[in-house]
Amino acid sequence: MSHYYKNDESLEDKIKTIKVNVRDLDLTFKTNSGVFSKDGLDYGSRVLINNVLLKDSKIKIADVGSGYGPIGISLAKLYPNSNVFMFDVNERAVNLSIENAKINNVSNIEANISDILSKANNYFDVVVTNPPIRAGKDIVFKIYEESYEKLVSGGVIYSVIQRKQGAPSSFNKLLEVFGNCEVIDKNKGYWILYSRKL
Repeated sequence: MSHYYKNDESLEDKIKTIKVNVRDLDLTFKTNSGVFSKDGLDYGSRVLINNVLLKDSKIKIADVGSGYGPIGISLAKLYPNSNVFMFDVNERAVNLSIENAKINNVSNIEANISDILSKANNYFDVVVTNPPIRAGKDIVFKIYEESYEKLVSGGVIYSVIQRKQGAPSSFNKLLEVFGNCEVIDKNKGYWILYSRKL
């Protein structure tokens, strides 16, 4: 069985096009078999996008576990003066995110095949993540730890986790790593966690 958080080149292509409206943006995405939430924007990502409220300035945003790009591309549209860097281990998802950026006329984006942030050359003002829960808690916690290392002083992280899939333990991990954590929204079982690098 294939998993979206792995790179499986053996999967048959099943490309489809989906339409998404989020924060008054009408977006179009191509998806494929072997990528997360291929049939539509998942609810957790929607809640996350709705809660990432930034100033439209020249900031660097990292979308970790970016999939085919709905979070990163939405933020790039909402904050056109920012630079969005998308990271995913799934090569098929990264290639889709590059194509989806073009479909949605977004140029302030860079997509990277990478296991989390360890290979990133940049430091970031904001990290957003809908982490791959099914990859295991160790991977999710590694995302938080590497985000802390790659954030500038004063930088922030937004993470979305379902309560039943470990939101309380993620809250505790972010509190341990960052020294602070807030639950800024709870919506149908999804928690939006927010920490700042002091």
